[in-house]
Amino acid sequence: MRIPVFVSCPSPENLTPEQDASASLILQLMKKNNLDWRALGRSDYPVDLPLREVVQMIRHCSGGIILGFKQYTFAKGTKCAGAEKETALTNVAMPTPWNHLEAGIIAGRALPILIFREPGVAGGIFDVGTSEAFIHSMPGPGIDRQAREDLDLVFQRFVGRVRQHYYDE
Repeated sequence: MRIPVFVSCPSPENLTPEQDASASLILQLMKKNNLDWRALGRSDYPVDLPLREVVQMIRHCSGGIILGFKQYTFAKGTKCAGAEKETALTNVAMPTPWNHLEAGIIAGRALPILIFREPGVAGGIFDVGTSEAFIHSMPGPGIDRQAREDLDLVFQRFVGRVRQHYYDE
């Protein structure tokens, strides 16, 4: 039996081939560890309002994985426009806003959480010190042997916490 884990990740049609390969690597690790990838639009499809559906799904999960892929990029922008601390920004990368919503729901349920982000993705759940979770670099499809072993160790720690939650509940 696979343990359900909610995965916050854009739909496949919104991922580049490289991003999709990274998501597939995470899926392989999940399968290897008997975890079931649960996500709105992937394993489940909305009957009700999407946010309500996500809350319901997470209620039945024992952990969460956040995949912070670049979904929006801006060459130039302004932070706090018109405010005293207005700041000019360049090369801004943002994930889907759903990463933040879903991470908040997972954190609110006190579930184990594993967070990955692509280079340049920051803000909210991806800021260091925002949560108890360490924020990991997104594994690429061509990671070397040592990086794969390190990723396996990170995953094993997470899986241990997920199993503990699943069997204690």
